[in-house]
Amino acid sequence: MKALLTLSVAALFALSFNAHAQSVWDPDPPHTKVEKPLKISVNRSAQCGCCKKWIAHMEKHNFEIDDHVTNEMAQVKKQLGLPMQLASCHTAVIDGYVIEGHVPAQDIERLVREKPDNIAGLAVPGMPMGTPGMESHPGVKMGRKDNFDVVAYDKDGNVSIYHSYKDY
Repeated sequence: MKALLTLSVAALFALSFNAHAQSVWDPDPPHTKVEKPLKISVNRSAQCGCCKKWIAHMEKHNFEIDDHVTNEMAQVKKQLGLPMQLASCHTAVIDGYVIEGHVPAQDIERLVREKPDNIAGLAVPGMPMGTPGMESHPGVKMGRKDNFDVVAYDKDGNVSIYHSYKDY
């Protein structure tokens, strides 16, 4: 009986944690979800677990992933013209736009919908905690959410804020 009670409490904790962990970026059902799948090509290192979590986030928003695992991420970023000060872990391409790092699906959906000709790509530089795919990691306080900006950049490397996330 004690083992069953312990198991039940553990199961409830896991369920409540999973529901909480998904509530910010991936509510069920999502606030926004593209009607037909958008194809996005993702380049990532095999060792990076947060990249897999970001891919799962994108799939929940109806993105179709073409997953490329490579040990040459610096070369991929250079070939795509990514300003190195905007670098993160994974680099994706959708409809000719470069997507760098943990950009939320809703911002990519907006970019593809609006199709601005003055933007080469979007980026979340670094790896801020709380962004899609970075919700929790060993050694980090549970539920920590850093404020962060999704930035847009043009072909000349000029950067502007596309969307700010504060107290999300």
